[in-house]
Amino acid sequence: MFLRKNFIYQICAFVLMIGLSTNEIIGQEAENSVLSSKESDLSSTINNQTLNLPIIDGAQAPLAPEVVTRDETGRVTMRATRIEKPLELDGRLDEAIYQIVPGVSDFIQQEPREGQPATEQTEVWIFFDDENLYVAARCWDSSNPDRWVVNELQRDGEVTANENISIQLDTFYDRRNGFYFQTSPASPLRDQLFTDEGNRNDSWNTIWDVRSGQFDGGWITELVIPFKSLRYPGSGPQIWGVSFRRVVKWKNEVSHLNPVPASYDMQGVFRASTFGTLVGLETPSQSMNLEIKPYVTASTTTDRSSTIPLSNDFSSAGGFDLKYGLSRSLTADFTYNTDFSQVEEDVQQVNLTRFGLLFPEKREFFLEGQGIFLFGGAPLRSQWGSNNDVPILFFSRRIGLHENQSVPVVAGGRLTGKAGGFSIGAISIRTNDKPSANAVATNFNILRLKRDVFRRSNIGILATHRSRTIANNGSNLAFGIDANLQFFQNLAITSYYAKTQTPGLRNDSSSYRGLFNYSADRYGLQFERIMVGENFNPEVGFARRTNFQRDSLQLRFSPRLPSSLLIRKLYWQANFDYITNASGKVLENKNIKGSFRIDFNNSDQWNFDYNRIFEYLPEEFTISANVPLPSGAYRYQFIATSYNFGRHRMLSGRVSANKGSFYGGHRTSASISGGQMSFSRHFSLEPSVTLNWIDLPQGNFQNRLLTLRTVIMPSPRMIINSLVQYNKSRHSLNSSIRFRWEYTPGSELFIVYSEGRDTFETRIPELSNKSVVIKINRLFRF
Repeated sequence: MFLRKNFIYQICAFVLMIGLSTNEIIGQEAENSVLSSKESDLSSTINNQTLNLPIIDGAQAPLAPEVVTRDETGRVTMRATRIEKPLELDGRLDEAIYQIVPGVSDFIQQEPREGQPATEQTEVWIFFDDENLYVAARCWDSSNPDRWVVNELQRDGEVTANENISIQLDTFYDRRNGFYFQTSPASPLRDQLFTDEGNRNDSWNTIWDVRSGQFDGGWITELVIPFKSLRYPGSGPQIWGVSFRRVVKWKNEVSHLNPVPASYDMQGVFRASTFGTLVGLETPSQSMNLEIKPYVTASTTTDRSSTIPLSNDFSSAGGFDLKYGLSRSLTADFTYNTDFSQVEEDVQQVNLTRFGLLFPEKREFFLEGQGIFLFGGAPLRSQWGSNNDVPILFFSRRIGLHENQSVPVVAGGRLTGKAGGFSIGAISIRTNDKPSANAVATNFNILRLKRDVFRRSNIGILATHRSRTIANNGSNLAFGIDANLQFFQNLAITSYYAKTQTPGLRNDSSSYRGLFNYSADRYGLQFERIMVGENFNPEVGFARRTNFQRDSLQLRFSPRLPSSLLIRKLYWQANFDYITNASGKVLENKNIKGSFRIDFNNSDQWNFDYNRIFEYLPEEFTISANVPLPSGAYRYQFIATSYNFGRHRMLSGRVSANKGSFYGGHRTSASISGGQMSFSRHFSLEPSVTLNWIDLPQGNFQNRLLTLRTVIMPSPRMIINSLVQYNKSRHSLNSSIRFRWEYTPGSELFIVYSEGRDTFETRIPELSNKSVVIKINRLFRF
């Protein structure tokens, strides 16, 4: 108990030390703006130099009663309007203010005809009072509501696949980062953070509300976002970046308030450099800005496979999370006796490679500010054509998880935010020991600092420290420097150099990367060089493979067919990868891939690939139970095809198949991924199937993974979902059911049941483990 209390004091001291060390920067932030303090035309009576506001990057500010101006490129400067009493969220726009203040309209197409006026009119308003920001939109639609695609009600679901509108706020006006809020005619809530114009954190949630309604000619939505849910430079007059996006899904049209190039695709919504400007806004004076979220939980556990078998073992616990705003832009978090029992189970994946798999972070404490810790261009999520060999220097799932078991988190502190042109992230967490997982008490420390340079670029450093290595032999340290440089509209250069220190692993412990990426709408060119040393070992990160250097080249030609009623765009793409060991002496992989893709006007997609692969296995690799692959060189090739059925269909998802040679034998596979059967916005089934038939000289085997998720959504703030997973190769049948009710914004009740069964040589699967968890938390804001 003494050690735990002592550690809590250390965490508090750590957060205080970081806060004090940034006081000077925060003070400078109060004296200097994010970009500049030169004078601009905010209004005839406001002088930006006096108010320390940034210079407007775009059209001059509109003077009341006008609410919008546009520059020669079409980019908007929009004026927010103060209101005397809160708006009533009812999706009706019947308050007098809507008759007094005109809406901002004239959205511009991104798809299918870049730069043309939107075919459906949209009007938007932004209001504010002393506590909240209000956003309203009237979305005209010429079709019958029966044609609208409105089948998603789930919090943070695929709202983009429905009729929808979103607002993006660049609250620091740094043209790089921001907040994203999205909804549809069904009033779902979807919110995200995004950093560096693309890395989005879609698991982040904050407090806000929305109501939508219909009128004769379209639909209406009203949002309220408390200022406490946002981060911004300080109190008083503000200049923010702002943009809106409207998706008319039934005709697959995408339009924005500001012009967005088609080459940015759906990522254009996060390109803060294209945003307009929001003026006239005044944020409230600095308050305590304190949040406390205590929780209590009770559970019973049965685990027959553990070292010490458990049967209906009862336990209860309590703890809390605390969030304190050191300023409006810097936030300190503290967690004590952290519990993650309510986190949804990972969806299993089939792995036929000799490298590890990466699973996403879902735990709430690690989500806010996650983008700050991204290093060297490694994305938060897999993207089409992305390189998953890039090491992740900091991966939060390394904390509190070991050998696929949860490890108790005693306490932790975190500082995230911006101070002037700097982005700051610091984490210190202690986990307890757990003998059944071979885990010992460990301290984790992470420090990240990024500096904005030029218009859209940044350079930074990242350091991680683990007090006990995975082998419990000394400590592990990783550190590096990276640069993300954005030039012109479509050119990006990304690079990093990193090094690790681990006892017994002294030489060849560095890694570097250089990436040149030109990504226009019609043409694309990408060249990359990456090296990871044999002893590069980021134990608070993730490295899919080590001891290699990779040169890769990607060429793309993607013309549009504006005259076609069926096809929107064609893609021809060629990829070449050449991978040796880190010394460059041994060829390990040589991959040649040709791809052809069709984007249809109805949002369906068809893809065809040809792959020709050389792979050298340096040592024996067991690809399946009792099927070892000897070391040596292998050459194989295969074709693959897939078809994506858009979410406008009752049955949607991706159907794929491939066939060809494989490690001296043959492989045939078929899969359904991202499947959804939408019976209504309140009920859907999400099946996934992966089937592999593999015939090798060393033996034959089949691999089957069947997954079914059931989603019941009584309301946007209540969900019941179940997940059933059958994995033939693991002889396992896992199931869970999870009830989540946000009974008041930010406060939740969870009831979770899960079990695992062994299907090996048993007619009736035998129970291996099960658990029942009840958890309730309550958010208090001061």
